[in-house]
Amino acid sequence: MKRLLPALLLALLALAGPLLAPHPMDQPITIPYGPAGADGALLGGDQLGRDVLSRLLHGGRELVLASLVVAVLVTAIAAVLGVAGALRPALGRVVERAADVFMLLPAVLGILLVTQSWPGGGRIALVAAAVALGTPYAMRFMAAAAAPVVAAGYVEAAVAGGERTWHLVVREVLPNLRSTVLALFGLRFVAAVYVVSTAAFLQVGPQPPAADWALMIRENSAGIVLNPWAVLAPGVAIALLAMSVNLAAGALTREDS
Repeated sequence: MKRLLPALLLALLALAGPLLAPHPMDQPITIPYGPAGADGALLGGDQLGRDVLSRLLHGGRELVLASLVVAVLVTAIAAVLGVAGALRPALGRVVERAADVFMLLPAVLGILLVTQSWPGGGRIALVAAAVALGTPYAMRFMAAAAAPVVAAGYVEAAVAGGERTWHLVVREVLPNLRSTVLALFGLRFVAAVYVVSTAAFLQVGPQPPAADWALMIRENSAGIVLNPWAVLAPGVAIALLAMSVNLAAGALTREDS
């Protein structure tokens, strides 16, 4: 339980951050790259003199929500298709070939292709790109994990009895892969944080003056010597979020096994 607390606290802080911010996220309150403590800015000012702490508290909610949506969708799609492919070899071959094609596409190039061609772009395009890029690896993972379960006698009996594929996936196989699904969810959340943050750093998705942790790093990198907190604070926040969720997923996996 102790390993779950950091992830829960960070997620709650990110979601409730805008309510806790001492200043509006887009209001200059000090000089550009003002030092920590200047004019009431605990972590100093950014490139426009806006409060770094307030922007930090505003910038985590969208990242957490987008990464959560991506992780849930990738895990659900991969679990169903991976197990179905293990149950039905013909479907499995189709799934594997499709996964191979998507895995050849570099992550950054895939993000740019999807977000630039999507009407209006924005968060929805970014989530769609992250799901498309993350699902092939996850499907391969789930198919390999499901293979021993599919070969079990009770599953073979259910197949021989004429049970539908959906029933076999949901009722016979996935309940025996709970630990694997939890581990996959943790891995995909961390990967989603990486993809969403990379896209924001490339200014694909959230645009200035949005308060996004990765966007804050890009915007303030030129003034890291003047006020290092403008870059270090969002960077540390991203790293802590990814590590805490990974530890929480590992703890849940051990408890379930």
